[in-house]
Amino acid sequence: MSPSAVSATPPQAVVPENPNLIADAVKQKLASATPSLAALDASKLTRTRTTTPRTVPALDDPIRNVSSFATDHMITCTWNVNSGWGVPELKPYGPFSIMPTASVLHYATECFEGLKCYRGYDGKVRLFRPDCNAKRLLMSSARIALPTFDTVEIEKLITELVAVDAAKFLPKSDAGKFLYLRPTLIGTQAELGVQTPKEAMLFIIATYMPELSETPGGMKLLASQNDTVRAWPGGFGFAKVGANYGPSLMAQQEARRLGFNQVLWLLGDEAQVTEAGASNFFTVMRTKGEGKLQLITAPLGSKVILDGVTRRSVIQLVKERLSQKGELEAIEVVERQYTMAEIVEASEEGRLVECFACGTAFFVAPVSKIHFRGVDIDVPMAQGEVGDYTNVIKNWLVDIMYGREDHPWGVVVEEKEV
Repeated sequence: MSPSAVSATPPQAVVPENPNLIADAVKQKLASATPSLAALDASKLTRTRTTTPRTVPALDDPIRNVSSFATDHMITCTWNVNSGWGVPELKPYGPFSIMPTASVLHYATECFEGLKCYRGYDGKVRLFRPDCNAKRLLMSSARIALPTFDTVEIEKLITELVAVDAAKFLPKSDAGKFLYLRPTLIGTQAELGVQTPKEAMLFIIATYMPELSETPGGMKLLASQNDTVRAWPGGFGFAKVGANYGPSLMAQQEARRLGFNQVLWLLGDEAQVTEAGASNFFTVMRTKGEGKLQLITAPLGSKVILDGVTRRSVIQLVKERLSQKGELEAIEVVERQYTMAEIVEASEEGRLVECFACGTAFFVAPVSKIHFRGVDIDVPMAQGEVGDYTNVIKNWLVDIMYGREDHPWGVVVEEKEV
């Protein structure tokens, strides 16, 4: 058994009836910030510019497609249990040092976010709903006993990195392109033992990333088998922690070996539909009998599903813009548990309209095929390469992200001179 896994003198605990211990613990941690400890404060940011600037790769350079080429700078900030948050630093991108006994290397005390900054067609750089990413990072951090923070300060630090590096690595000539941003929080306490980390580090980096939403012929999904599950009720599927991703890679590798793009993750004997790879999943189909058109996605209540920023935005836009008949038939948004049996039946009865996956990486990606228990389900795509609803939703989001539509979700960043 791991060191510190068992206390010699365990505390006497009073467990309430029908306890919801994890949810209560997360709420308590979020509400129990110690006033005497230093808070995360972006106004204290120190700035050390690089003296060895990197060469910007050409648009056709393959390095842009492997997510390993970072911009000139990164932001870091340390935390410890006795003093709280230290002074955040903007400094040259490069390696940092942690001890081999660091908590993150043994106990998965790590969470992160993924968002992008976009070079608009009007020349401006925008972030898309960074407040949502900051709030989710806070929830993820609390879920794995890492320190809490004011989410506004995280937003400010993300914005500062973009302000410093976007002009060079995402110039105005790159309208319609983006950089990927990765805020990450790790436990760094150099001590073995299953325990809450007493030291942690926040870092924020920016890299290039390939365009993953353009999948010729649509995404092909392999439904997971009964012996494999991505997340489960009461677990941590709702949090963006590294432990959600590593265990899924073997199934993803097998899916790609068989010619599929991603795994469609199912849950339980009923084969409940949850997520597609690391993305949220939506199904458009008609109800039995009355033929009412619905946009269906799995609910957040069981904490199996990640509260994706793109997912949230899709739901809000559809409710606002497609609740009444216009160029497209009105559609109702339904967040509920649903199963592969429903998709199979809808396909057989001609009620399946389209499916798509969405997230920061894959953005909004149409699905053309689902392989489930030996059967291929062909998913309609009304426009050949994409469905009608998938296409209009994707275009709405693109317009906001790249400044074609003036919208509060598109947050303009004031850039620093190179």
